[in-house]
Amino acid sequence: MSMARICLHGYVSGKVQGVSYRQSTQEQADRLDLDGWVRNLADGRVEVLFEGEEPAVRELAAWLEQGPGGAKVTAVELQEQPLQGIAGFIVRR
Repeated sequence: MSMARICLHGYVSGKVQGVSYRQSTQEQADRLDLDGWVRNLADGRVEVLFEGEEPAVRELAAWLEQGPGGAKVTAVELQEQPLQGIAGFIVRR
């Protein structure tokens, strides 16, 4: 029996650019077998969308609150979205 798949989309604020945040997010997503993407925004935030089995999605959501060493996360805003059917996880530029 497979677990329910969910999709989350949102924004991470704080010192999250120039600290390998996107690369580290991709590594975590790959480790958790999640699909989606991450990208920097002009306003200094990081935008992320990821989907997969609910426990893995929740684990990445919790990781986003910390991020990699060097990051100073001040806010994570995530909302559940319909599944996007994305395959793989990429860093968008």
